[in-house]
Amino acid sequence: MAYLDHAATTPMLPEALDAYVATAREVGNASSLHGPGRAARRLVEESRERIAAVLGARPSEVIFTGGGTESDNLAVKGVYWARRPLGRTKVLAGAVEHHAVLDAVHWLGEHEGAEVVSLPVDQEGRVRPEVLAEALDDTVALVTVMWANNEVGTVQPIAELAALAAARGVPLHTDAVQAVGQVPVDYAASGVAALTLTGHKLGGPLGVGALLLGRDVACTPLLHGGGQERDVRSGTLDVPGIVSFACAVEHAVKHQEQHAQRLAALRDELIERVRAVVPDAVLNGAPADEPGARLPGNAHFSFPGCEGDALLLLLDAQDIAVSTGSACSAGVAQPSHVLLQMGADPLSARSSLRFTLGHTTTRADLDALITALPAAVDRARRAGMSR
Repeated sequence: MAYLDHAATTPMLPEALDAYVATAREVGNASSLHGPGRAARRLVEESRERIAAVLGARPSEVIFTGGGTESDNLAVKGVYWARRPLGRTKVLAGAVEHHAVLDAVHWLGEHEGAEVVSLPVDQEGRVRPEVLAEALDDTVALVTVMWANNEVGTVQPIAELAALAAARGVPLHTDAVQAVGQVPVDYAASGVAALTLTGHKLGGPLGVGALLLGRDVACTPLLHGGGQERDVRSGTLDVPGIVSFACAVEHAVKHQEQHAQRLAALRDELIERVRAVVPDAVLNGAPADEPGARLPGNAHFSFPGCEGDALLLLLDAQDIAVSTGSACSAGVAQPSHVLLQMGADPLSARSSLRFTLGHTTTRADLDALITALPAAVDRARRAGMSR
């Protein structure tokens, strides 16, 4: 299998898997006062310190969650609820956010009285600072803009956006799920109020993540119970998952520069080779040769005349795993909202494929894709013409 869908889930790092297995052999609830409980608590706090150290945060700012979707919902809903009594009822959200953010924001609009304002993006998928500056006013509860886009890989000017929001007394949340481990991420230096990350995007386990949340940022809990995690997120902690997660975060951040250089070289080769075998393929997102503008492991193309879903299945039949830029709802393919917001027409938005590289990617994976791609594109185009 040539696995080119690391942005969906990347295989666990060997050291993270070893850490999980070793910790899972122990017994102890981190909230218990007896010896095994205290031992589990020590592992949790050591993990909190390890994550904080490599991401520029204080340990008390690291709140463990069940993953990126929970962290996004906690930040978006929790900060909104905490600030609504102050007359802050407007939520500003980037137009190309992940659905974990967009759906949470729209739910607030439909059920909790929020005024939702979509921040438009340019043709590369970027929220321009001047767009945010114009939208900010004294009724804004929070801003949420992702650090890097999960589909097209465009990196946002987060520090500049956070500074604009902070100057108006508005907290900015960023979904950094795709960014951590691929580009430099420093929580304190960025100026954001809340930051989402998750384990399975960077070599850690599924089902565990974190929200970095400033101590001075009011946030109403989604979950009520034992009061774990600063009384912001209740629930028994997954100690093996947290230890493994911390191991993966630490490894990913410490090796980020070397990892990014290797992936960028493979990505650039992939882009060149795709264009050579499918000359009319269109690269979406920020230019690959603009430093820091695009995730190093992301190559996102539109293939005119093709349905992305058909291409995905044709490549899957050749043991090549990729992702489509469209979401599928009730069996009906929908155009990618990201590409539509970037100005693509619906046909182009349905013709896209995302190739994402990771720590297991080799040149042989690229060879397999390039060998299979021309025939898959030709077959998908013929199938489209016959309908």
